Amino acid sequence: MTDHIDVASRTEAFFTLHHRLPRQSPGSDATTRRLLASAGPLPDRPRVLDLGCGPGRAALLLAAEAGAEVTAVDLHQPFLDEVDEAAKARGLGDRIRTVRADMGDLTGPDFAPGSFDLIWAEGSAYCIGFATAVREWQRLLAPGGALMISECVWTTDAPSAGARDFWDRNGSLRTLPETTAAAVVAGCTVSAVLLQPDSDWDTYYVPLAERVESADPTAPGMAWALAATREELAVRRAYGAEYGYAAYVLRPADPRWTTRPETVADREAVHAVNSAAFPTREEADLVDALRADAETWLPELSYVAEAPDGSVAAYALLTRCRIGDAPALALAPVATSPAHQRQGAGQAVVRAALDAARVRGEALVVVLGDPGYYARFGCVPASRYGIRPGFEVPDEAMMALVLDDSVPVPVGMIRYPAAFGV
Repeated sequence: MTDHIDVASRTEAFFTLHHRLPRQSPGSDATTRRLLASAGPLPDRPRVLDLGCGPGRAALLLAAEAGAEVTAVDLHQPFLDEVDEAAKARGLGDRIRTVRADMGDLTGPDFAPGSFDLIWAEGSAYCIGFATAVREWQRLLAPGGALMISECVWTTDAPSAGARDFWDRNGSLRTLPETTAAAVVAGCTVSAVLLQPDSDWDTYYVPLAERVESADPTAPGMAWALAATREELAVRRAYGAEYGYAAYVLRPADPRWTTRPETVADREAVHAVNSAAFPTREEADLVDALRADAETWLPELSYVAEAPDGSVAAYALLTRCRIGDAPALALAPVATSPAHQRQGAGQAVVRAALDAARVRGEALVVVLGDPGYYARFGCVPASRYGIRPGFEVPDEAMMALVLDDSVPVPVGMIRYPAAFGV
């Protein structure tokens, strides 16, 4: 009985400490807007499920700026009361509906399969685990829908003992590549990753630190809540450069296509797909030449999409190139068998190859091609980053995709493998 009372008083003290804070995890309106843009395009009145909504800062923005119909879910009723109060005050009461529910048990008529265009979870998925959240929440998405889940990750491969000790006791962290791998294994592809800025932590921690100083330490459970919060704040001050929040925009992988790295047995089929997809055999021969170049060939980034009968339907290749002296990846060629074109096979294999690159810890991809096609993967003109090819092409056709924005984007000329002949 004493243990039960102690846990209950600590929980109540924790919520008292956080009551009416503007946020319950690192974030900002600016970050929410960036992620919303990455999650698009959305329907005119998207149906959004905000899980672990807290006081509803994201829900309010999504309703006001995206015209969304938001179902805001939390297990703590006072947070939902705050959401209702704020929604009515801003004239958004007809667009935000609150539901008290456990995000680990989303059943019943409020959570029918396929009923949401966007699932939003800022700093809350850890309650049930990132991989579990990605795996379980997909069923709630309508076709073409997306998930936005932010997760705390290591930003170093060698965290300090003090940082590791804290996080081992408070939910083990993964690195960015490990988190990407968990999302892929759970059945999603990555549309975008944003490492949230330090200012997002300040937006959360500055009001919390002020609350700590004004809290009553004699209230039941409050001494524990204050000690835990002070430790968390101290760890951030000491080791904040070693971890951060990464926000993922995810989409369920296309179930029509099985994607995987090529095997030796695929080489003839890969050659045939590239030969059939282009007017000449140049791209097919390019793949063979790149495969023979040990300095540029990365076997785990040569990807195929299988048709239902097991044949190779599409192909995408990423090889090592350089921007100045900095390593990057070149996406080329991308090919789909004529029998399977305009059916999503090409998109599926490109997304799979890009995910594999993220899992490797790669930071940047360049591609020369149709901007209308490659924009769907997040590619933008490379010139925005000061990246240029060593030959004349239309500016909009030379594109770049940042896979990891935690490292500086290199500036300079693209140095392709010799097999490209440029």
